[in-house]
Amino acid sequence: MNHYGTLRDFRFSDEEIDDIRGSNIYGLNDEKLGQINDVIFDHNTGVIRYVVVDSGGWLSSKNFIVPADRLQPSAKHKDDFQVDLSKKQIENFPPYEESALSDSKRWNEYDDRYQKKMMTDGDVMHRKDAPDRIITPPADEIIASMEATRTHLGPRWNNFEERVRRDRTQIASTCNVCRFTPESASTVERDRARKVS
Repeated sequence: MNHYGTLRDFRFSDEEIDDIRGSNIYGLNDEKLGQINDVIFDHNTGVIRYVVVDSGGWLSSKNFIVPADRLQPSAKHKDDFQVDLSKKQIENFPPYEESALSDSKRWNEYDDRYQKKMMTDGDVMHRKDAPDRIITPPADEIIASMEATRTHLGPRWNNFEERVRRDRTQIASTCNVCRFTPESASTVERDRARKVS
């Protein structure tokens, strides 16, 4: 089962890594949405699933998340990113709470609510000549399309994600969920049994 976590205050030992944390995120009409202050990644693979964005105060919950596959390099701002979202759309997302990541059930429930809002937000387009037929594809088709055409985010992103992959064991070493998997628990029990006998 996949477990996701954040970098939090982890700093890479190599100063040559160009950290994407601190990059700005722009939305529709080049509206500044905030600044990346963390990433949510799969502890097993190191693949970045979301970026955590500090809204800078315009959003009541302060932080929100954006799926990595929805990001694109900013056309107008060097080393920054853009996403096809507005502040109004983001305000409708369920509030992000980092603590949900420490409980797989709670995170999965949050992620389901978030994905539904992400996929259903906005108007559904109908055919002009047949109002009972929709043009907007169903959510599962949209997800499959996004996964198949993940935007190339450039060498800076690729280098950063590769570094997360490479250092994921060290990054996740403080994770209570990853450190105490059923496999490690059974190993601990076997070791205890050996010491007792």
